[in-house]
Amino acid sequence: MDQNRLLSLPSKFFVGCNYWASHAGTAMWTDWRPEQVDLDLKRLSEAGIEVIRVFPLWPDFQPIESMYTGEGQHHGYRFGEARLPDDEAGRAGMSKIMMERFRDFTEIASRYGIKLIVGLITGWMSGRLFVPPALRGKPILTDPDSIRWQVRFVSYFVKDMKDSSAIIAWDLGNECNVMGKVASQAAAYVWTAAIANAIKGNDTTRPLISGMHSLQPKGKWTMQDQGELTDILTTHPYPFWTQYMDYDPLTSIRPTLHATIESLFYGQIGEKPCFAEEMGTMGPMVCSEEVAAAFGRTSMLSQWAHGLPGLLWWCANDQTKLNHAPYDWVACEGELGLMTEEGRVKPVLREMGRLKQVIQELPFDNLPDRIVDGVCILNSEQDHWAVAMGAFLLAKQAGFDIDFRFEDQPIPDASFYLLPCVTGVQGVAKQRWEQLLHKVDEGATLYMSSNDGYMLNFAELTGLTVQNRSRRATDAVAILKHKKGDIALNFPGAFKLEFSNDRAEILASEADGNPVLTKASYGKGWVYFCSLPLELAMTQRTGVSYQPLEFPYWRMYEAISREVRAMRVLQVDEPHIGITEHPADEISQLAVLINYSPQQREVPLLVKEGWYLADCFYGKKPQERDGKTFISFEPNDAVILKYVRS
Repeated sequence: MDQNRLLSLPSKFFVGCNYWASHAGTAMWTDWRPEQVDLDLKRLSEAGIEVIRVFPLWPDFQPIESMYTGEGQHHGYRFGEARLPDDEAGRAGMSKIMMERFRDFTEIASRYGIKLIVGLITGWMSGRLFVPPALRGKPILTDPDSIRWQVRFVSYFVKDMKDSSAIIAWDLGNECNVMGKVASQAAAYVWTAAIANAIKGNDTTRPLISGMHSLQPKGKWTMQDQGELTDILTTHPYPFWTQYMDYDPLTSIRPTLHATIESLFYGQIGEKPCFAEEMGTMGPMVCSEEVAAAFGRTSMLSQWAHGLPGLLWWCANDQTKLNHAPYDWVACEGELGLMTEEGRVKPVLREMGRLKQVIQELPFDNLPDRIVDGVCILNSEQDHWAVAMGAFLLAKQAGFDIDFRFEDQPIPDASFYLLPCVTGVQGVAKQRWEQLLHKVDEGATLYMSSNDGYMLNFAELTGLTVQNRSRRATDAVAILKHKKGDIALNFPGAFKLEFSNDRAEILASEADGNPVLTKASYGKGWVYFCSLPLELAMTQRTGVSYQPLEFPYWRMYEAISREVRAMRVLQVDEPHIGITEHPADEISQLAVLINYSPQQREVPLLVKEGWYLADCFYGKKPQERDGKTFISFEPNDAVILKYVRS
């Protein structure tokens, strides 16, 4: 499903931000100054912002208090000393004054052509929990009374505001899974279903966005459950906060691909559209404004090239002058804006606005879907995020693209499957395992790596027989055979499996000859096997992804992908350059080449025979020199090309 159409936005790639008023932050509704809000939105619109995520703070809009009699017996709800009015708003515990202010806000947004995503249950925000007085101290996500009032909140709010043309989507709320603990996946599902049904019961015309934080394929809050109950999934991909992401400088490949990888990971396993709903660098204690702009440029180009629809930055304005919580206790919340309180536009917003215009003016409609060369299947016992990220980074550096699936999903038809870092005694569920082996038997290629995992039919599949197993005292060193000479790769690995080789081709081995990377036939297909947790090494070691010449793990993925890469129109032997290819029609193809590094680069470009350059839409046009094609890149920037087949 095209996400831009789902959000009713005209841009080929939308640019937006999360919004609190510059003068007040989370106090904007109680300290309502429409003239300042008008100025904020005018400035954002002029800088290219077209959509904002806005938050009706829960206790401001539903300011209910509990009344008590003797021995602490509950005796109803009031607004302070005033009884709840006998009307629809009163029965929902909603403040009419705040609802009027929110309607005024939508009219200001409409004045500047800005569309709104409304985060309904805004209880968690910037390090503070905001809860109506009557519900304080309750387990917010599981207490029946709390859920009852939340349902009343969203039902009234949606019903009252659904006539506003400025609102394009409802959001469950801001990272609601942080508002409290749940005992089980079922409890998380019940809360989500209650709020989602209340929203959809009052408005079926707008999509419902999940708005959650840190989902996983297994656990209490899963992308599958959120995908079932909402229409659009979101990520909040800050390298500062996300595990494994702050290992490398912000302008290198790992952080700049972060939003892309995580959004594809969520969307493909949750089976719903997904986009980065919050992202940013976390301010000047992390990087300069110039570095933030380079990070934003690279990440935005990558998200667009991989089929994501747009992004929202955190947040609109700096908040350095506020003295109320959470701003007086969380220092990092103060300087995250795209603009200062005075309205100075920072370089990252200028760059986002510029790129949005570049994309909008390209002489084709939405970028066609990228070519996907392989399907990466994640299995139950592993660190799913670490494995997914490692596999994607390795594939990108080696020059091919992957999608994600979880083992509880049907296996799509593909010519190349990856089963990285199989972990634990359960291995892969037998039903999926047999389906996968059938596809290989019919001609597909399978790559597997092991992180002490069990695999049925191992010897039949790999042509190797395990002779012995022991825990390693030191890292393993694998020697990979390569046309440019042998490459030594140092790997962490808990166990050493000692093999006898029955019929496998050895592509890499340890110093004692023990196989590490092998290839063997299986039916009409092929099986590659790596005995070490390559993908975890890529993720869990600092420096490896942005220093690929010192840590050339990607050469292993290069070795397993020769057949699929041979089908590509363009290839580069440069791990800092990522390529996506997009068939436009039967004889033409678009390509987006991104320099995921802060250095200028010129590299040879290998073009498949019979294909010719038709146009260069952005960046420097490839040049012919000495019988070769060379392509040059500015730091953290891209080249967009069109090739045609003769």
